[in-house]
Amino acid sequence: MINLRLAIVEHSAELPAMECGNFFHSAALFGIYESTPRMRPLMVVASDGAGRVLAHLLAVVRRRSWALPPFFYSHCIVLGEGEYAAGADREALFGRMLGALTRRLQGRVLYIEFSHLGSKMFGYAKFRGCGFFPIHWLNVHNSLHSRKPEERLSAKMRRRIERVCRRDVVTAEVAGEADLEAFGHLLKRHNRLKPKRYIPDMNFFRELLKTGNGKLFLTKHKGRVVGCCACVFSAGNAYLWYSAALRKSYARLHPLTATVWNAIKYAHENKYAHMCFMDVGLPFQRNPYREFILQFGGKPVSTYRWFRFSFKWVNALLAWLYRD
Repeated sequence: MINLRLAIVEHSAELPAMECGNFFHSAALFGIYESTPRMRPLMVVASDGAGRVLAHLLAVVRRRSWALPPFFYSHCIVLGEGEYAAGADREALFGRMLGALTRRLQGRVLYIEFSHLGSKMFGYAKFRGCGFFPIHWLNVHNSLHSRKPEERLSAKMRRRIERVCRRDVVTAEVAGEADLEAFGHLLKRHNRLKPKRYIPDMNFFRELLKTGNGKLFLTKHKGRVVGCCACVFSAGNAYLWYSAALRKSYARLHPLTATVWNAIKYAHENKYAHMCFMDVGLPFQRNPYREFILQFGGKPVSTYRWFRFSFKWVNALLAWLYRD
């Protein structure tokens, strides 16, 4: 590609002017990552000889602690394939940006993960060429534009929601610092025994609310917080990114049901086309959380998540174990 220029930007002040219809690759999310402890954003920018941005891709390096050696490590997450100018060769530009990001992070992170690509086979050859391997995954989304959410519920879920509505269970948006602290406390408590789940510092959610690109919801029973979730909005769709509930302590109230259902209703009332669930669990054949989410009438979609480990022997072993 003639006169293509690639740059990896690490500070928001250095970002060029870009079209940002995709929140997951926007300057707004870059700024949220930048102001959140243990997160370091990287924006890969591809431009032509005249300086016009042809594509950009947002990655975030997250620092984590672990109970086993090496105790502390970093990994890189990319949500989606980036954003592209009209008429651009998406696959070719993606391959160049992927190569630049891989070279920058080689040896600096334990692994790189790409998820939530627009289509299952997007960039397949480019990923393989950069040493990534795929793992079969399932995504779930609910269509909100053709039928009412109530019409898509399973019979079991409809009866459960009717019971919840008769009890003193209320879901509302987070309002004020006290609600935000309660949100964070429940989210961390719910996920402390889930080693794969990464919960960012509360400043992430505080900054998210400031941008207007997200909403936080709390579910309460007689003033006690029993459920919560975080939603973000991008390109006409709503995304449920994080959720938590006191499912065992308040099993009869079904707090997670109430929380997710009210988030779906909010998305429908505000004319979003789909509710997409960012994480429905590991790709096992049977997954209780995924089966729970599907009862709201969602559609499972087979896809890939792509991984690349910096240790060559680890990457080769896992690529062999997860070979197609």
